[in-house]
Amino acid sequence: MTTSNATAMYAKAAALRAHALRMVHAVNASHIGTCLSMADILAVLYGGVLNVRPKEPNWPNRDRLILSKGHGAAILYAALAEAGFFPVRDLESYCKLGSRFTGHISHHVPGVEVSTGSLGHGLSFGTGMALAAKSDGAPWRVFVILSDGELDEGSNWEPILFAPHHKLDNLVAIVDYNKIQSFGSVEEVMPLEPLRAKWEAFGWAVHEVDGHDHGALQSTLVDIPFVAGKPSVLLAHTVKGKGVSFMENELAWHYRSPNAALLMQALEELERNS
Repeated sequence: MTTSNATAMYAKAAALRAHALRMVHAVNASHIGTCLSMADILAVLYGGVLNVRPKEPNWPNRDRLILSKGHGAAILYAALAEAGFFPVRDLESYCKLGSRFTGHISHHVPGVEVSTGSLGHGLSFGTGMALAAKSDGAPWRVFVILSDGELDEGSNWEPILFAPHHKLDNLVAIVDYNKIQSFGSVEEVMPLEPLRAKWEAFGWAVHEVDGHDHGALQSTLVDIPFVAGKPSVLLAHTVKGKGVSFMENELAWHYRSPNAALLMQALEELERNS
């Protein structure tokens, strides 16, 4: 990644964070912390990793992206808008009466494959899609973004077993490993470590990166599959609330919404640091 490309990509991630902050503030919604932690992942995916056509959202050979952690809807809507799937101004209807931009991700929005929000379901959707693509000889790939707390759900572990058995090397799981879930740290609620060893024991090819390092994310995600014949999983180590100093690593921002003064402070920080 060149210096100019990296600068543009980080600026894009800052723009996504700003959109999500405004959206959540406008309707007093929640889940801003989880939105901010995956902004860099989405900026890199839509910055050239995903093979998609925003003006043809149903193009048959598109890569499929599933946001299993559907409560982070605001930031994915922002990424889709910035990628050109629909006008950015449409984001202003987020969570308002009659809007298709619901608080958990909705398939009624161009670029969204499936509605999610009940945690633990996205990887099963993605595994089924990947199997269908393999069966059809189709070239497209499936990317599934999961939260770390979501891995407490037993329903994830069936597709984690299933995908290697069927050699689904067109499937990529990305774990937004920000170490905080809804009621405490992951370590306090349900420890996941040794997480890499668990995925490897189930037959996945695993990479770990700093989930805010765009160069590391891009160089890893453009080299899919990590190992031929195996599904890939990227453990992206992130910071909940990343980019806004008073939100970083703070459990409260799983549910809180910034008031006008805090919104202004957050946006100023993003502008200053982007």
